[in-house]
Amino acid sequence: MASGSIIPGLQDEQRGLTYWMERVLEELEEVRSGPDTDAVHDLRVALRRCRSLAVVMEEVDPDPAWQEMRKIGRKLFRQLGELRDRQVLEEWANKLGSEGGAVRQRLATHLEKNEAEERDAALRAAGKFDAKAWKSYERVLGHRARVVAPNSLAAKSLALERLTAARELHLRALRTEKPEPWHTLRIGVKRFRYTVESLLPELHECWGENLKRVQDLLGEVHDLDVLAETIARVAGDEPEEVRAGWMERIAAERESRLDAYRQLSMGEKRVWQDWKEGLPQGEQLEAAAMARLQATAKALGANRGKAAHVTRVALKLYREFGRLKAGEVFSNKQHRKVMEAAAGLHAIGAGLRAKSPEKAARKFLRRLPLPVGWTEPEWDLLGLVVRYHRGKEPKAKQKGYARLTKEERQALCAMAGVLRLARVLPKCGVESTKGLRVERSVDALIVRAPGLEDSEAAAARVAAGKHLLETVLERPLIVQTVPVELKVVELPRREETVPVAAASD
Repeated sequence: MASGSIIPGLQDEQRGLTYWMERVLEELEEVRSGPDTDAVHDLRVALRRCRSLAVVMEEVDPDPAWQEMRKIGRKLFRQLGELRDRQVLEEWANKLGSEGGAVRQRLATHLEKNEAEERDAALRAAGKFDAKAWKSYERVLGHRARVVAPNSLAAKSLALERLTAARELHLRALRTEKPEPWHTLRIGVKRFRYTVESLLPELHECWGENLKRVQDLLGEVHDLDVLAETIARVAGDEPEEVRAGWMERIAAERESRLDAYRQLSMGEKRVWQDWKEGLPQGEQLEAAAMARLQATAKALGANRGKAAHVTRVALKLYREFGRLKAGEVFSNKQHRKVMEAAAGLHAIGAGLRAKSPEKAARKFLRRLPLPVGWTEPEWDLLGLVVRYHRGKEPKAKQKGYARLTKEERQALCAMAGVLRLARVLPKCGVESTKGLRVERSVDALIVRAPGLEDSEAAAARVAAGKHLLETVLERPLIVQTVPVELKVVELPRREETVPVAAASD
């Protein structure tokens, strides 16, 4: 079955990573039997979908298996691409040129010259393809892909990032007739289409036809541009009037497809607007971006056990300081967003298996594309909060900290300070956020922590954990233990039984 004939209504998992990785192996056998046009196209499409989804998932999950999977298919994908390009150019040459024409003959000679070599190279790459390793990655990555559930907010956030990037390319391409911007737009649309197809099957049922139509139009524009460039290279010495006739036919075909694309994008259908309206907007942007970050925390095991408890403690403390209006950072909407994300991501460094987890975590976050709805300063601040939530406190000589404004330094120290204290409290006996409260006295803030151990070791840990936060609050921060509220469980009352003999007296 050709890649373009996917039937609407297939189950979600069939369109996901596992489905396409299995399709690669099926189409591989077809190519090994004979690399005809359809077999080459279908295998290349299946490989591209796997590789494209791997690129998307690497932004959420840094597991090296994603890159290894892409590496397995890279050489075969390239060899098939060269063979596919020749096949497509041959089809266009036969369509636009008269049989026996000089330019068509020179094109045919040029294309046939390397045909056998390209077919052999494609067959060798298909023969060397490591199907056993591919199957093992299918099992591993099929499981890891579940951190982004189909049709979820996290999936919509990832799709929105690709839509935003592709729409910028769309606006840039409309301003010119030059090939390069339209070629770049084609790639951007592909990335968006494959993300929707794999992660948003419900929306793909609505958008699939237009997405494929747009990609096909842009693909044909690219094919025609390559054909024009090839004719100029291999038949440049043919009479000008002969070459001019080819260029006119190519230009007419190209313009008809650009007109069709413009009608889809700016006419009655306005597909770009339709796609945008189907993805998070306004207030939903923050929730979608947060879901995307939570998927990263899940992939790196930072939302389980102790890490999840630290997150709950940190957010409870942050809200308590906000309730008391202990500082501007605790009431600022942007800072609250950063704090919520930092609390969920604080432990991702452990999953990166690095000697310095906090530094590795910041480095990983800096490599990620900016989530839609976030600004560069907010994202940079998030990375620094995760960086300094443990270990040595930030100092003015450190580059990342030094370039911040005074207000940004205050915000960083406040949020990292809350996380530092939140990491310490569970180690000192605080097992729940129930009853955790911050109160104000005349000259201090008092954290009431149920279950906090009354020992010298606990006091020393708390003193170290609260230091950074205390410098921002500019007043003493006292952490006191309070009794844990015991939940009284009433046992069922046992009815007294009276012995029969006694009852008869």
